[in-house]
Amino acid sequence: MLGFPSLCPTSLPSRQSRRRNNVRRRAPVAAALLELKPPPYPLDALEPHLSREAVEHHWGRHQRSHVDCLNAAIAGTQLEGMELEDMIWNHDFFWQSMKPGGGGEPSGRLMELIERDFGSYERMIKELKHAALTQFGSGWAWLAYKANRLEVGNAVNPCPSEKDNKLVVAKTPNAVNPLLWDYSPLLAIDVWEHAYYLDYENRRADYVSTFLDKLVSWEVVSSRLENAINRATERAKVDEKRRQDDDVEATSRKPVEMYLDSDNDDSETE
Repeated sequence: MLGFPSLCPTSLPSRQSRRRNNVRRRAPVAAALLELKPPPYPLDALEPHLSREAVEHHWGRHQRSHVDCLNAAIAGTQLEGMELEDMIWNHDFFWQSMKPGGGGEPSGRLMELIERDFGSYERMIKELKHAALTQFGSGWAWLAYKANRLEVGNAVNPCPSEKDNKLVVAKTPNAVNPLLWDYSPLLAIDVWEHAYYLDYENRRADYVSTFLDKLVSWEVVSSRLENAINRATERAKVDEKRRQDDDVEATSRKPVEMYLDSDNDDSETE
């Protein structure tokens, strides 16, 4: 679950429904409420590029309201007791994508893949900015890793193509996440207005440029890329083993014997 629009209840439940919920929610161990995780740095650490007021407003009000409404929505359901990052995590992912004194250019395998898949670092930045600026209304811009795999039960995965195992740029509306396409997100730029309006007003382009020039943590992005490649490699091994097992099973089956319909043959002879 990646987004929860209109989760907060608009009216109080009746006494009877509360009684039913209390019965249904009894468990040997009480499930703890989901807690709002703070950014991995002080709230004023991103100044002067993002003010303490903007971060506090974004994290302490908007994200807190999401967590509070989520707690209300999952009470008494099978989701109660799950970790927050297993359900919604765009905001935490966004905070971790930045660091004080960020920006610059990446290095190592990340830079190698950027140059391979986009032609140059500058071209990748241009595509990211274009995605962030052309996302109409609220949403996100992403750098992601696309492997040749759909993590869906009983799904027939597509044939390999030249677009597999590559970095891609994407944009999504509202709270949609590239995980829906089985892409591995590496970097998120929040382009909801509350992410930048206190500091940049309607100048989204200035906010996006500052994010990429002064705030992004390429070390975190590089670590996510390594994890994504490792997961894709392990899943490819599992897929290959499954295909080999299927081939062995297919060759070991006895051939199906076919018989002509003798009744039909007799009728035709007559």
